[in-house]
Amino acid sequence: MKISDILASDRFSLSFEVFPPKRDGNIDNLYKTIEELETAHPDFISVTYGAGGGTRDTTVEIASKIKNVLGVETLAHLTCVQATSADIADILEEFKRNNLENILALRGDPPGDAEMFVKTAGGFGFANELVNFIRSQGDFCIGVAGYPEVHIEAPSAEADLENLKRKVDAGGEFIITQVFFENDAFYRFRDRALKAGINVPVIPGIFPIFNTKQIPKITELSNSKIPSSLLDKLEKASDRPEEAEKYGVEFAVRQGADLVRNDAVGLHFCSMNRSSHVLKILSELELPRRRPARQQNG
Repeated sequence: MKISDILASDRFSLSFEVFPPKRDGNIDNLYKTIEELETAHPDFISVTYGAGGGTRDTTVEIASKIKNVLGVETLAHLTCVQATSADIADILEEFKRNNLENILALRGDPPGDAEMFVKTAGGFGFANELVNFIRSQGDFCIGVAGYPEVHIEAPSAEADLENLKRKVDAGGEFIITQVFFENDAFYRFRDRALKAGINVPVIPGIFPIFNTKQIPKITELSNSKIPSSLLDKLEKASDRPEEAEKYGVEFAVRQGADLVRNDAVGLHFCSMNRSSHVLKILSELELPRRRPARQQNG
């Protein structure tokens, strides 16, 4: 089922993100986590894609099992990093063979220790170009990324929003945001997008945070700000992981509840390949089964 059809219905969307384990990782542990997440009845599960196609085969394998064995819709990530258009075409054919019809089209982060993204010869330099190409290769449902606190490489919020509109105009049918911790940033972003003529559903991304070690990477990728109230609690509980996790769960529950009250079309949780904390959050967060009519257009 296409995610655009899910979002066009009146159901409140719940989804999770997982990532392929490293080459020496245990994929069976990930499948166990996915089966546990499945008990929350998600509308879809997204599977990330390693820079340079490092996890290409594993991404397809995981996404295929989620959809074709477990019966849960999947969203396969796809990036421009270190790939020619011919490489992308091959990947899309692989998606088709595995009945994968939903794609999150991303430019992608610079691989390895590279400081800047460099376009591959014969490839794509921007996500909107990737969206255009995917659209030409088959009947895929395409999602794109949005940045409530502005992409770290964007010269301004206005330029970042213009880039988002190019992605949607190229064929993006829904937006999943990068993580944020101040909901007002999401509400401003959503309002500005609507005023700019971006009329597709916007799903907020939530990252449950449980220790200060997570913070540098999160803020580097998302340009997000960590509320001092949460940061102070995590720092004070740095040697007490159970207490720190309690604070993280409480914050995520409050954040999710506020998003629901303010007409979010759904919630997309970055699971970090762990089910326990996400399921704990959901057990304390009353999600609506249906959305009011005013929410159904995102």
